[in-house]
Amino acid sequence: MIIQPARRTESVKEYFFSIKNREIAALNVMRKAKGLEPVINLGIGSPDGTPPRKALEVLAESAQKDGVHGYQSYTGIPELRQAFADWYRKWYGVELDPSCEIQPLTGSKEGILLASLTFLNAGDKALIPDPGYPTYTSATLMAEAEPLKYNLKAENGWYPDFGELEKMDLTGVKLMWTNYPGMPTGAKATPELYERLVDFGRRHKILIINDNPYSFIRNEKPLSILAVPGAKEGCLEMNSLSKAHNMAGWRLGMIAGESAYIKEILKVKSQMDSGIFRPLQLAAVEALKADESWFSSLNAEYYRRAAVACRIMDALGAEYNPDSAGLFIWGRVSVPAVELSDRLLHEAGVFITPGFIFGRGGEQYIRISLCAPVPALEKALSRILEVL
Repeated sequence: MIIQPARRTESVKEYFFSIKNREIAALNVMRKAKGLEPVINLGIGSPDGTPPRKALEVLAESAQKDGVHGYQSYTGIPELRQAFADWYRKWYGVELDPSCEIQPLTGSKEGILLASLTFLNAGDKALIPDPGYPTYTSATLMAEAEPLKYNLKAENGWYPDFGELEKMDLTGVKLMWTNYPGMPTGAKATPELYERLVDFGRRHKILIINDNPYSFIRNEKPLSILAVPGAKEGCLEMNSLSKAHNMAGWRLGMIAGESAYIKEILKVKSQMDSGIFRPLQLAAVEALKADESWFSSLNAEYYRRAAVACRIMDALGAEYNPDSAGLFIWGRVSVPAVELSDRLLHEAGVFITPGFIFGRGGEQYIRISLCAPVPALEKALSRILEVL
């Protein structure tokens, strides 16, 4: 290069799964040459199911029409904002004004960076769960702010220790990231937890941003932090169709909250893209109409997969919570997790995520994704038992 990258890039590394996918691809070439089957990837949480049929039909039909292939509104089409509002009313009991309290996103992951760029100045601080989603940290760093980790521990149900939080130096803290059902822990939210978070943010003038994409997965009671009275004054919530509707690759999500926050986020977003493809938005409208039978069928499959994933955890001697929610099983192992992950990858041809990538609190843990069918999970278990 004839120039140096921006200094902000020095604070972040290439995403772990991006690096690991290249390693797995290289291993698969070697395995094929030896007559072995490919690596079974139980790493990232990318749903392998099909979206609601009606959504596919709408996408195919609308994409063939004239006049739908140009730039779209930065705020999303009215039909999509209304569909998100209806979805929140039906499932979460939350009233949102579709005209000003909902901003569609190209996936909620985009929202993490957008919110960070919108509200964090250089030198500000953001509270980030440990263990937690790595992008909260990287987005904070790219906004030239400081990540301030708060501990989540198994003995506390993977909830924030509010006594510990109150003792922290919160000078300069503007944001707090929360995520329930938790990734990677699978901890389920409760109304009481959300009430305490809203109160904590209000008293310390910290914006709480709740990342909520797993609320329908192996979870009978979807909850929203915005259901707490007065929450919209100091909270935002992100959600998406990636997990609950098998539409991860479609990149369709949202962020919701008080109109003043949404207006500020739009300032940044409107500089970064030119709207979401209209047929995708129309298909999302249909997907958001999915009824109880859709989620029951979806979860029945994930429960079957979870049962096998728990058997894998048992084979590895891990401690885990079989009643967790979300797309993963999270377990504590007695041996170094990174070494175990590498051994299983290279000797058994099974990739299981080592928990260190989620923070220091995950160093003794491994995570198994449920985004593989039961036969693949059974085969992974068989390979692991052979190695063990």
